[in-house]
Amino acid sequence: MVAPYQKEQCICYVKEKFPNISHAKVCSILNCSRTNKYYQKIMPQKDAVIKEAIEASLTSTRAGRQKVIVKVQRKHPELGAYRIRRVYENEGFSLFKRMKNKRLNNPANPIQLPMEKNAEWAMDFMSDALSNGRRIRTLNIVDQYNRQCLHIAIDHSISAKKVIDILEVVIEEYGKPLGIRTDNGPEFTSIIFQNWLERKGIEWIRIQKGKPQQNAIVERFNRTYREDVLDANLFFSLNHAKEVTHSWIEEYNGDRPHEALNYQTPNEYVA
Repeated sequence: MVAPYQKEQCICYVKEKFPNISHAKVCSILNCSRTNKYYQKIMPQKDAVIKEAIEASLTSTRAGRQKVIVKVQRKHPELGAYRIRRVYENEGFSLFKRMKNKRLNNPANPIQLPMEKNAEWAMDFMSDALSNGRRIRTLNIVDQYNRQCLHIAIDHSISAKKVIDILEVVIEEYGKPLGIRTDNGPEFTSIIFQNWLERKGIEWIRIQKGKPQQNAIVERFNRTYREDVLDANLFFSLNHAKEVTHSWIEEYNGDRPHEALNYQTPNEYVA
């Protein structure tokens, strides 16, 4: 978006660089109205006082529109906020606002129930805190075929490199999956993790941003783990959290029936 005063500056620049081009031609190229040249502006004369007040209020520090209006009205209480705002914007005093880079969202990837073991795993992060207030993170890995909890890694921080190390151990125990479904977290979108998936020949099945329902199985698992373990216990150390979680995983896979599995446990269903 180009303001009118900026178009006038462009016209003056083009006519200065190319004096042989007519004013009508320049206006046609820049998509401007030719009548602006002959229009006698009155507003700058009325706005001269406001412009001088704005320039006087501006210092070396960055000040936005609202702060400038307050500073101007302290010295000139008779000036309305609308007039100050109009002059502030029209005269080019607005601060430059850097536009955010828009990341293209991937297409919809609805969840599909696999028909065999290790066809598709699902992973997701959770967070909690110890009794001393220090934060911990968990990486939950579930096989979507039988809802089996393959592993829950617990640490104070889990980087992309740690995610790879954890998956290497889980793959050695349960075998390699055909695909892994995750969200768009930085650990999963990192180059090191993507290169590891490519070397292993594992498909990365990422969900859309803001669509956790596309990873519904692990999200439902997270709720159960939150209610049964994280919210039900007070952890005093990292090892304490790991011990409680390990016992719960054995109960979850071996004793807890699932309605989606016809009230079978994950271990019974896979057998």
